[in-house]
Amino acid sequence: MGIRFAFYGRMSTRDFQDRLSSARWQRDFAEEMIDGRGVIVADFFDVGVSRQVPWPRRPQAARLLAALADPDRGFDAVVVGEFERAFYGNQFRDLAPLFKLYGVQLWLPEVNGPVDAGNELHLSLLALLGVHSRREVQRSRFRAKAAMCAQVIEQGRHLGGRPPYGYRLVAAGPHPNPAHAKWGRVAHRLEPDPSTAPHVQWMFTQRLTGRSVAVITRDLNDRHVPCPSSVDPDRNPHRSGTGWTLRTVASILANPRYTGRQVWNRQHTDRGPLDSADDLLGQSEVRRWNLMQQWVISRDLAHPPLVSEHDFVAAQKADARPAPADNESGRYLLTGLIRCQECGRILDAHWVNKHAAYRCRHGHRSTSTGDAPRPRNVYIHEAKAITQFAEWIGIPAADPHTVTDALLEHELHVTCAIGGTLTITKISETATTHRLPAIPRQRRSAETPTESLHLP
Repeated sequence: MGIRFAFYGRMSTRDFQDRLSSARWQRDFAEEMIDGRGVIVADFFDVGVSRQVPWPRRPQAARLLAALADPDRGFDAVVVGEFERAFYGNQFRDLAPLFKLYGVQLWLPEVNGPVDAGNELHLSLLALLGVHSRREVQRSRFRAKAAMCAQVIEQGRHLGGRPPYGYRLVAAGPHPNPAHAKWGRVAHRLEPDPSTAPHVQWMFTQRLTGRSVAVITRDLNDRHVPCPSSVDPDRNPHRSGTGWTLRTVASILANPRYTGRQVWNRQHTDRGPLDSADDLLGQSEVRRWNLMQQWVISRDLAHPPLVSEHDFVAAQKADARPAPADNESGRYLLTGLIRCQECGRILDAHWVNKHAAYRCRHGHRSTSTGDAPRPRNVYIHEAKAITQFAEWIGIPAADPHTVTDALLEHELHVTCAIGGTLTITKISETATTHRLPAIPRQRRSAETPTESLHLP
């Protein structure tokens, strides 16, 4: 038989590639290289896995790595049909010590045989192939994003994804790409949904009258209006569909697609290492919001609007909070620094009689319907709290910022009871058996002027 080989291959997508043909040509390349020197006795082929995913997180590649440590694995070497199908960037450099540790050779068509870790020419060639593999992905991503940007701006094309609440997808004629149109594919556009569009229009109307997002959410729940995940459970299997939440209503009121224009690139994916000490674990992917200047907006209306552009911009500026009193900045200085003595929650900041205050409702929210039995709310005014802090620390209360900075510097543990009584102790003096989580430092973000959406 000669050398016993384990074949490894990979294909990225299930919808646009055929597993049989992709596996066949990769294996043909591998068999042509090892012809007369051995046979393939085991197959490991990943389907629907990007090359950027590291080997330990690919199902079949992980099985192959686990088999390397087995003395009875049944193969002596690993062969792949194409370097770019198996490796990306520095993946080969990271895996080479593992193959060497278990005495398993790695055969590649690019070197026409086994990789020699002591051959500088081999190492230079494989480093170049890793860079080329990364460049191929980046180039494809750039071209695709540039094309999608042009399609949104010039054509207002719907680029896929779930339709926003209040809309539904309808056919918009043959697909603009002749090749796709030949196969019967059609383009799609958004159309107001008769059953949900009136609710979206009602939300904007209520917001423009000055009602808060919490009041709007509670009203929707009281009237038993179906929430987005309840209306479309097939596209929302990860959500409960039990009712409206503040985040859901706020996201609807902030979605510019309700103005009739197509909007794209509102979010992007940040990639970072899962573990800085172990490169084999790969990178994590986190979705983050882009700045408004980075959004891609169609020049013309792409679908019927549910709200005018003027009303949409006005809804972004609407604020249900009362205006602060004279000489008040409207900022909360003690956010995240006071806990409830009854339930241990951090007190919420809110505005009361034109003054900053803090309260704990023990888990109750403005969007909740019905009041279950719970303790009385805990309230404390900011001015009263700062005065007590200053007396306890022994500094003047003239500058509230000095008091809060001293509170953080001394690592004080502050709890508030019903009636507004504060208890201040050092964190080190708190009983270890009943210690609450450490109070986080308040986040002071730089003040930036409010930006309004300028639609073309």
